[in-house]
Amino acid sequence: MWLTFIILIITTIAFIIGKWRSDFVAIGALLAIAILGIVTPQEALAGFSNSIVIMITGLFVVGAGIFNTGLANKLGNQLIKLGGQNETKTLIIVMLTVGIFSAFISNTGTVAIMIPVVISMAIQMKVSPAVYLIPLAFASSLGGVLTLIGTPPNLVVNETLVHNNLTPFHFFGFSPIGIVALLVGTSYMVLFGRKILKSKSDLSINAASHLSPTELAGVYKIYDRLHLLKITENSTMINKSLVELKLTENYRLTVVTTKRKALDKLPFHSRTPHLLKAKEELKENDVLLIFGKMEAIEQLKTDYRLELLKDKEEADLQTILFSNVFGLTEVLITPQSSFINKTVKDIKFRSKYHCNVLAINRRGKYIQSNASSTKLRVGDALIVHGAWKDIELMDNEQQNIVVVGKISEEAGTASASGKAWIAASIMLFMLIMMSTEWMSPVIAVVAAAFLMVATGCLRSVNEAYQKINWESVVLIASMLPLATALEKTGGVTYISSFIVDLLGNNGPYAILAGFYVLTMIFSQFISNTATAVIFAPVAITSAQALQLSPYPLLMSVAVAASMAFSTPVASPTNAMVMSAGGYKFSDYVKVGVPLQIILSIIMILLIPLIYPF
Repeated sequence: MWLTFIILIITTIAFIIGKWRSDFVAIGALLAIAILGIVTPQEALAGFSNSIVIMITGLFVVGAGIFNTGLANKLGNQLIKLGGQNETKTLIIVMLTVGIFSAFISNTGTVAIMIPVVISMAIQMKVSPAVYLIPLAFASSLGGVLTLIGTPPNLVVNETLVHNNLTPFHFFGFSPIGIVALLVGTSYMVLFGRKILKSKSDLSINAASHLSPTELAGVYKIYDRLHLLKITENSTMINKSLVELKLTENYRLTVVTTKRKALDKLPFHSRTPHLLKAKEELKENDVLLIFGKMEAIEQLKTDYRLELLKDKEEADLQTILFSNVFGLTEVLITPQSSFINKTVKDIKFRSKYHCNVLAINRRGKYIQSNASSTKLRVGDALIVHGAWKDIELMDNEQQNIVVVGKISEEAGTASASGKAWIAASIMLFMLIMMSTEWMSPVIAVVAAAFLMVATGCLRSVNEAYQKINWESVVLIASMLPLATALEKTGGVTYISSFIVDLLGNNGPYAILAGFYVLTMIFSQFISNTATAVIFAPVAITSAQALQLSPYPLLMSVAVAASMAFSTPVASPTNAMVMSAGGYKFSDYVKVGVPLQIILSIIMILLIPLIYPF
C-alpha cells in the first residue's frame, strides 16, 4: 500500500512540474506498479479495454466530424451574431453557446473552433479578445458537467458505480447541477470577471492565423481575373489539347479547372470539375475556368469561338474554384530551393505537382499577368490551385517549397463541406441512443464514430485516428490501473478511513465538502481525469463506511474535478487560450479563485438537495 502511495505521490509531483508529457508520466506509473508486482500484467493493461477509454476515443472522432463539416462553426457564428455590438450580451451568448456545445462534444475541440471566431468578433467590436477568451475556456469546463459524456470525470464516476454493481447516473443525471454551475459561472464573469479582464484591453493580442482558401483568393485578388468560357459546337478548340493550344505562351492565360458534363447514363447530369492533363483533348460543352486579364479572355473568345459565361447562377466561380476536391493554398520558396532564378514554366510546376500557380506575392507586390514566366526568388509566396490530394503530396516536399497552413485539416474540412446535416443527424442519433438507453453508451459512441467516417464527414479512417487526442486516451488508460492498485492494496480504504475519522463526526455535509475541496485542489495541478480516478473509489468506500448514499459524494468528485479555473495547467482549454489572450499565470488566479470559492459553496449545498444522503 505504501509503495502504491509513493508511486502516486511521485506521479502527482511529475504532473505538477510539467516537464514531461502527462501520458508519459502515466505510463511510467503503470510500469512501476506492474514491475513491482502490485498489479498483474492483465490488470495493468485492463485500462486500454475499459469502456471509458473506448468511449472517449470515439467521442474525439465524433467531435472531429462535427467540426470538419462546419456544423459547429455554423451554429457558433449564428449564435454569436445574436449579440450584435452589445459586449455584455455577446459575453453571455459566447459562454452559453460554448457550454452547450461542450455538453455533447469535446470541450477542447469546442474551444479550438471558437477561438478564431471569438477573436474575429472581438476585433470587429473593437474590444480586447482577452475579455472573452478566459470566459470561453471556463464555459467549456462548466458545460462539461451538463451531461454524462460532457467531461471524462463524469464517465469515471459512472464507471465506478458500475464496477460496484450500483445503478449508474442517467445521461442527463448531471444536468440540474450543470445548469446551475453554468448559470453561476456566466453571471460571475458578466458581473465581476469581465471587469478584472478589462484591465488587459491594452494587450497586443497574438491573433494571427493562416488565411482560409477563400480569404487567400481575396488577398491575391484572384476573383477579378477568373472567367468562365464554354466551348461551343462550332469552336475550333474542340479535340485540341493544352499542349497544342499554348494558352500561357500565346495569351498569358492559365486554365485552372474544367467542368465536363457527366455521361447520360449517370443518375446526375451535372458538370464535374477536374484538372486537365496537358495532352487531354477538350470536348464540346466543356466549361473552362481560366485565370487572366479580360483583354486576353476576349481575344481567346474571338479566336476560338467560345462563349463567355456571365450568369453566376449557371456556374458560380467559388464553387468551381473551391470544392471537396479542389482547393487553394500558399507556397513559400525556401532559401535552399533549386527553384530560385527559375520560372514556373522552367520547373514544369504543373506537370510536377499537378497544380497551377495563379499569382506570386513578392514582398507585398502581386505578380499575376506573367507569373509563369517570372523568375522565382527566395521568400516568394505562390498562390497555388489544385486537388487537395496533390496539395497534400506537395506538402511532403520541404527542400524546395513549404506549404503554409495545416493542409490536412483544410483538406479534411473541404472534403466534408456540405455534410453538416449528416453530422447533425449522426450526433442526434448518438444522443437519442444514449439518453433513452436503447443502446449501451459505448456502443452508441462507437457507432456514431463509424458513421462519421462511413458518410464522409471524415475523409478516411487515417484521418479519424489523427483526430484522436492520444495523449488523453493513453493518460486515462494508464491511470485506471493505479486506481486498481490503490483498491487492491487497501489504499482506498486507508484514505477513506482517514477522511471518515477526520470529518465523519461533523455530518455528511462535512464529508461531502472534504471530498469536493480535496478533488478541486488536486485538479488545479493534475489532470481532472486522473483526479477523478483517484478520488471516485475513495468516495464510494467512504459512503459505504458511513452508510450514506454514494451518489452525492461521487457527484461532488465529478463536479469538483471539472471546476479547474485557478491555473493555466488546470485544463487543456485554459492552456489553449493563454497565448491567444496574452494572459499571465496570475490572471487565472485573479479570475478563477473567486469563481472556485463561489461555486464550491453553491455546489456543496446544492448536490445533496438533488442527490440526498
